[in-house]
Amino acid sequence: MTRRLLLFFAITAGALAQPAVRYTLRFPQPHTHYVEVAAEFPAGKPEVELYMPVWTPGSYLVREYSRFVEDFRARNPQGQELRWEKTRKNRWKVFTGGAPEIRVSYRVYARDMAVQGNWVDASFAMLNGAPTFLTPVGGGRLRHEVRLELPAAWKKSISGMKEGSAPHSWVAEDYDELVDCPIYAGNAPIHEFTVAGRRHFLVNEGEGPWWDGPASARDVAKIVEVYAKMFGGLPYEKYVFFNLLTGAGGGLEHRNSTWMNTSRWAYGNTQDTEPGPPDPSAPRVRRPTRLGWLGLVSHEFFHLWNVKRLRPVELGPFDYENENYTRSLWLAEGVTSYYGPLALARAGLSNEQQFLQAMSQAIGQLQSTPGRLVTPVEQASFDAWIGLYRTTENSPNTTISYYTKGQVIGLVLDAKIRRLTGGQRSLDDVMRAALQRYGGTRGYTPEQFRALCSEVAGADLSGWFRRALETTEELDYAEMLDWFGLRFRPPQGRPQIVTGISVAANTPGRIVISGLRRGTPAYEAGFNVDDEILAVNGFRVRPEQWPLFLENFRPGSTVEVLIARRDQLMTLRLPIEARTPESWTLEVRPDATPEQKARLAAWLHP
Repeated sequence: MTRRLLLFFAITAGALAQPAVRYTLRFPQPHTHYVEVAAEFPAGKPEVELYMPVWTPGSYLVREYSRFVEDFRARNPQGQELRWEKTRKNRWKVFTGGAPEIRVSYRVYARDMAVQGNWVDASFAMLNGAPTFLTPVGGGRLRHEVRLELPAAWKKSISGMKEGSAPHSWVAEDYDELVDCPIYAGNAPIHEFTVAGRRHFLVNEGEGPWWDGPASARDVAKIVEVYAKMFGGLPYEKYVFFNLLTGAGGGLEHRNSTWMNTSRWAYGNTQDTEPGPPDPSAPRVRRPTRLGWLGLVSHEFFHLWNVKRLRPVELGPFDYENENYTRSLWLAEGVTSYYGPLALARAGLSNEQQFLQAMSQAIGQLQSTPGRLVTPVEQASFDAWIGLYRTTENSPNTTISYYTKGQVIGLVLDAKIRRLTGGQRSLDDVMRAALQRYGGTRGYTPEQFRALCSEVAGADLSGWFRRALETTEELDYAEMLDWFGLRFRPPQGRPQIVTGISVAANTPGRIVISGLRRGTPAYEAGFNVDDEILAVNGFRVRPEQWPLFLENFRPGSTVEVLIARRDQLMTLRLPIEARTPESWTLEVRPDATPEQKARLAAWLHP
């Protein structure tokens, strides 16, 4: 026994003696939006090169985080200044002078409320790992420790990382974990609940009387329960939902947490959309709603498996300094978008009509985007770094969102598997099998996932996948509609005037074109983005009159539109074209059979 104890203590001492990177974060003047970082790095060689990531996993855009770093300094343990030089936009080389350790300090400007950034102000801080922490090149396997020194007014901090021995301290076993575990500090209400024996925390920064914290936590728990049932448990000890009620938007998944932004009014708002515009080519205005927020929670939590534990093979190990390309974001993000609203229905947080509305919106968005006929969804995935996060007014004409088309592909694929197996298997089975076979550090290739779907379906789906993913052929909805007893609601109302023009919302008192859809009258007539519409057929048109003013003219006729283009007046001829709006609204068929209704029920309530 004594020898065993000695061996145990020797192993423990050896583990504790392993080199580690240690950070101390301070907020001496949080109202200035700065976090001060003091870091200790093991050295023992003449030079140590440090770097900061240029992007963060889950958000496929090079964001150049190092532009927010200033006042970089390096010292040895005795406090003597060390020479250093910048070797790249995001790298610093420190000449150690033989010191066994170097101590580096720098400040990070943190005023980016995006879920991929950092935020610090007088009331709270929300920090991501990638834009905060420098680390040694090649030192990703080192243990990383973080300690916070909070302003006197702040009392709380929380992270998905393991807690350290001191208050407000955290430990990551490697740099990947550090990057994947954001940190909150402030005074937000934190609602704790337990599902499947695991602790969960909902951090509602900005919660007030307009947001029911306990009720929102109960709703989140229902979502967690649905996914725990689907996957047979929860693969973590704790999970943190960082919910910032700041009016910003977006969500970003992490290993055992997620950062979400929404409106402080969302949880009390049950209206889904503003009334649709007369021109069906114009976008509908979405407002944050309770169902929208719950959908965001569901989407980000499903990423716990689909991306964080089941990933495209190209997304690991991460190269934090360069783009990481994959053609499988239709699956990583799009299929996640399919399960987001599906889980709400399964949790009893939405009804059948609301779920079908969510699917209808995705189908309608896909089918009204001209770019679906230009760029295959796998290509859109590969081009995410230059596409999705860098859109222009012409993007809808040239490409498609892999979120949107992937969501619709998930819907059609699920129905196909169910039909081929007589309702015995589904996409749920594919996701579980994929997690078991390719989860963890293995990852899957596009070919492997396609083959697995064919295996589960008991039929060769390679041709279907090729058409859906590699070409711009239209998706066929007939099989899905027939299996579930659905139809697209017949078009209602009279034909509507279509121009293809979207107008800017931030130009009060003026009608300024912000977008033009390919294949529409205005696009073909030569209208441009930023043209200001002044008059039609010699009559002044005011913003509140557009586009209803065009209802005064007979379809098939042509009107003269006076515009200002870069302050030059000119007249363009616009054909008045009326189209019956194409309906992509899903509804249960009036003549749906009992078998079809049973399949629909089994889909929403397995």
